[in-house]
Amino acid sequence: MTGLRGKTAIVGTAESDLGLVSPDMTIADLMGQATHRALEDCGLKLFDIDGVFVAASQSRMVGLMLCEYLGLRPRYLDSTQVGGSSFMAHVRHAQAAIESGMCEVALIAYGSTQRSVSRAVASSREPLPYEDPYRPMMPPSAYAMAASRHMYQYGTTREQLAEIAVAARKWALLNPKAWEKEPLSIEDVINARMVSYPFTVRDCCLVTDGGGAVIMTTAERAKDLKHKPAFILGAGETTTHQSISNMPDFTVSGAVESGRQAYTAAGLGATDVDVAVLYDAFTICTLMFLEDLGFCKKGEGGSFVENGGIAPGGRLPVNTNGGGLSYCHPGMYGLLVLIEAARQIHGVCGKRQIENANVTLAHGNGGVFSSQCTVLLGSENTL
Repeated sequence: MTGLRGKTAIVGTAESDLGLVSPDMTIADLMGQATHRALEDCGLKLFDIDGVFVAASQSRMVGLMLCEYLGLRPRYLDSTQVGGSSFMAHVRHAQAAIESGMCEVALIAYGSTQRSVSRAVASSREPLPYEDPYRPMMPPSAYAMAASRHMYQYGTTREQLAEIAVAARKWALLNPKAWEKEPLSIEDVINARMVSYPFTVRDCCLVTDGGGAVIMTTAERAKDLKHKPAFILGAGETTTHQSISNMPDFTVSGAVESGRQAYTAAGLGATDVDVAVLYDAFTICTLMFLEDLGFCKKGEGGSFVENGGIAPGGRLPVNTNGGGLSYCHPGMYGLLVLIEAARQIHGVCGKRQIENANVTLAHGNGGVFSSQCTVLLGSENTL
């Protein structure tokens, strides 16, 4: 998609309540709460919204539900559902809708009560005919297969994977909203309860309630609102498979293609990125996305993250909110990835704020490395 660079921007962001929410809160409550907070964040009103983009696993017709809950009758409604990367796809679709005049102010929203009602209830498991006979623990076993292959093929070590969880925890300790509050060491990760080899529980994302909302609009309208706009410089999306046994290559994800599309649209490369926020459902996700998005060569992700490479003070700030491993992971985590990338441009991240963050990358992952979507955001200096 060309010609859209800098023409739209994220102007408002908000999380709903996170962690373990109040009893009887619904996903509509969480999305509605986040929507009102995001509108307050940017200075727009509910009646300004004329485009709604939403995905969830706990509602068959979540778009209709959210619009009714908020009293909206949008000109444009999109409920694309490709798992945790849905919200980066929504950004790309909202770009097109705003530019073509189908809407002017877009709401992107998500909510989940998976910790309150259990993950099994919040996201029902679909049959996997090629995998179920082997009785895998899904999704950890699927990602564990990719990690094992990466370790075999490139010599990646358990300690290097553990470095990713440790870095996420160090960032989380700078985020007042993070779920995990205790320091974490490499030994803590390796010696934790085994889930599916090579993953212990500390290689796996949290299981929390939560949600969020993002407000997008035209670049022209964005200039009159509260924050410095986080302009959409480029976006890309791709799908490669559904079940892990059909993944073309266990060590290469579709992020190669979604990243290529985003970089091309933005006219930028990985070396231009000041902050990377990557969907870290498991430690292997961060490592593979660093490679596939061009931050290091294939097979060198392990050495890239060693010695605090992506921790505070490292060579590249990654997952500055603490990520899905230590901050929050309400099922489809991608909207919270997007929120952190925008906030780093807005300059509102407090102790974890990266100085002179002009280009940030938000990368979403859906299914089991199945759907990949990448968004590049930039400050006014990048236009």
